[in-house]
Amino acid sequence: MPTDVERWKSEVYGNEIREHLYEFAEEGWESIPEDEHDAWFERFKWWGLYHQRNGQESYFMMRIGTPNGVLEPGQLRVVGEIADEYARGPGTNPIFGDAYADWTTRQSIQLHWIRIEDVPEIFEKLEENGMSTQQACGDSWRNIVGNPVAGKDAQEVVDAWPVIQDLNEEFKGNEDHSNLPRKWKVSVTGSADGSGQGDINDLAFEPAYKEVDGEEQVGFNVRVGGGLARNEERFARDIDVWVAPDDVSAVAGGLSALFRDNGDRENRYNARIKFLVDEWGPEKVRNTLQEEYVDFDLETAGRDVREEYTYNAGNGGRNDLIGVHEQKDGNYFVGLNVLVGRMGADDVLELADVADEYGSGEVRLSQRQNVIITDVPEENLDALLEEDLLDHYSPDPSPFMRGSVACTGTEYCSLSIVETKNRQVRYARWLKENVDLPEDIDQFHIHLSGCTASCAQPQIADISLRGMKTRKDGEPVEALDIGLGGGLGEEPQFARWVTQRVPADEVPGAISNLIDAFAEGREDGENFREFVGRHDDEELDEYVEPEETDYEDPMMHNTKMTWYPYADDDDMGSSPAPAYPDDTPMSADD
Repeated sequence: MPTDVERWKSEVYGNEIREHLYEFAEEGWESIPEDEHDAWFERFKWWGLYHQRNGQESYFMMRIGTPNGVLEPGQLRVVGEIADEYARGPGTNPIFGDAYADWTTRQSIQLHWIRIEDVPEIFEKLEENGMSTQQACGDSWRNIVGNPVAGKDAQEVVDAWPVIQDLNEEFKGNEDHSNLPRKWKVSVTGSADGSGQGDINDLAFEPAYKEVDGEEQVGFNVRVGGGLARNEERFARDIDVWVAPDDVSAVAGGLSALFRDNGDRENRYNARIKFLVDEWGPEKVRNTLQEEYVDFDLETAGRDVREEYTYNAGNGGRNDLIGVHEQKDGNYFVGLNVLVGRMGADDVLELADVADEYGSGEVRLSQRQNVIITDVPEENLDALLEEDLLDHYSPDPSPFMRGSVACTGTEYCSLSIVETKNRQVRYARWLKENVDLPEDIDQFHIHLSGCTASCAQPQIADISLRGMKTRKDGEPVEALDIGLGGGLGEEPQFARWVTQRVPADEVPGAISNLIDAFAEGREDGENFREFVGRHDDEELDEYVEPEETDYEDPMMHNTKMTWYPYADDDDMGSSPAPAYPDDTPMSADD
């Protein structure tokens, strides 16, 4: 039997949602029938809108898709203006203020406290400037990710940017691919560093060489069925297909249609393509694609460059794109660290000014929640690096700042179990001041995810943190599971969850003790991932050793039960959001 979501989608879905969304915007929040909230909130996701959590009724998070993280000249300024004008709500974050933009792990943008009444004006401003929220969420093609400096990167094997543009144009708004069993995440990368993170996507195109008709060509090998969420992580599987750049759209469309027609629509938990690949195996996926979904002979996989992958690999080389790097045209791109991916609206506008003054005005977003200024002539580098803005968004940050990633958390998300962004900021600052990594370790990844949905991609970090609850001194407190040794690169591996339910205020002490054990016990300059790999879980659990320190965590209480974690009076009954007629809050599952 189809799920409720499938039933709702069968009634209204895809582009037609927009007309209803505009009607609700004109008539106001109260015009959305209360008994239809679940259905409409699910549909609104297709247009990039997530209803915020309990106590924040009538407010939405808006996600703006930026293919491959590319913000063309002028677009970043528009984002800052929208954040400043429309993304202010009744709650003020003590670190980030009351208007900001979040850069996500999928090279998108998220704004909070959006009112449905303002959506048409926001859409108009975005679309006038070549941007959209279309399919930023929902059961369809999500934002296409890859190496954010595609087309400019001096290290790239093949220019993936025209391919990504073609896919975005072909499949965003395409009615044949607008209603899939679940989300469809696609990565396309042409760089030898693996910065597209294809291993954790539903569909990945990775650079590869192939001899065709006696001549070596460069294109992409295809992998299918990666993903992290719900404790069901998978690396994408090789289906033995190489594709030329001009044929990527046909193969991508064929695999999307294969998923559309064969994915599980009766159980949303099993509706991702990773489960279909589990059931069928890569060979059947390839054969079905060939026999039913493409009209040309598929080539077998070519010679990949995975042995060159360094991105998020834990070794030397380009683990991320922070710092100053030469472009293939002789100009430079400069990657700036944005701690946990959040930037105040004023800083967004200042960044737009800086990008205009020293580069082309173009800014790009990475999958590590950072920003990149492109097209900087060599003669402008010194002046750019002296800008005051870079004191806060550094191109040469502490490893603990550089490697910090965090999801939205209980500040806005109904799924999250704990507060995340402010906590990870405090963790990073404390670790920077109190913990020393070995001198040869300049990058160290710590990812904090508020639940098992894995939006912060914790399974691919050196230290993985995942929201839980526990009791301390007889009182319920927020806590984190701790995983170790995840990362990508030539031989990707997921973190091993070795320690459970550490009270949040004891986590910095646990990390400090772990790093001390690593520094003392590493062999022959091994990296952290290698150190973790030669110890069993019991040994690693002993190294973690939770401990109170002078770090104080202000969010130990159950922030999930607040209307806004940072409010002076955060009790759910104090929420300024419109009350339901029976004063009954929505459940956390809505």
